[in-house]
Amino acid sequence: MSDNGRALVLGGGGVAGIAWLTGVLAGLAEEGTDVTGAGLLVGTSAGAAVAAQVGSGTPLEELFERQADPRLQNRELVPSGEVGVPEFAEIWARLASEHGDPAELRRAIGARALAAVTVPEDERRAVIADRLPAREWPERRLLVTAVNALTGERRVFDRESGADLVDAVAASCAVPMIWPTVPIGGVRYMDGGVHSAVSLDLAEGCERALVLAPMDDGTLDAQVTGATGRVETVLPDEVSLAAFGVDPLSPSSRTPSAEAGRAQGRAAAPVVEAFWR
Repeated sequence: MSDNGRALVLGGGGVAGIAWLTGVLAGLAEEGTDVTGAGLLVGTSAGAAVAAQVGSGTPLEELFERQADPRLQNRELVPSGEVGVPEFAEIWARLASEHGDPAELRRAIGARALAAVTVPEDERRAVIADRLPAREWPERRLLVTAVNALTGERRVFDRESGADLVDAVAASCAVPMIWPTVPIGGVRYMDGGVHSAVSLDLAEGCERALVLAPMDDGTLDAQVTGATGRVETVLPDEVSLAAFGVDPLSPSSRTPSAEAGRAQGRAAAPVVEAFWR
């Protein structure tokens, strides 16, 4: 049964972030604090994949094993274009120094994303589809964020948007310059994290919002301060950050990140339980 007064907000962080988020949720549930019944699921990038997985109703233990057990992990691609994680960070930093206005920065990143040479779109979409236990929008409210690569505007997809769930999640996970932009309705979209790693504002109106954020893009504190309801946040601890490694897009980060997340979820359970209930 879902609870319409509570939101579960899941942020971006690559395949390491998917594993960590799943681990935290599993660890919380092990200690008696299952937060997956939230009435609203908000997902950005990695969080979009996990929110869709949670919305499918697949048991958490199964979702966890699909991240932690190499025998059950879905196939992930390794970026094969000209831009990898180090180059991506350098380009982003350079563009940020040249564009002080956030909207201009997003458009500049979008231009790079549209021009980038990446893996084929169909291969990348197949990876996203394999991540999802169900490929239909859940009955529960699920919001998936992406960014228009041309205009830099955020787009929020849900079951009423007309977008295919796989396409919406693929768009939200389309790290610019590394993965291909995703066409939906004649518009090309890139990673929702280009706008915000955690779109907490989409939980407006909820009594409580639990934020699990593999990465903090520097805006999380301000988002929490501006929230209308109560907010609790969980960010990676030192062990989890070490598990992510230097490349959160590396498939090899999944097992250690899932296990670190599970341990962190267990440890965070008393605080989250008091907040959630």
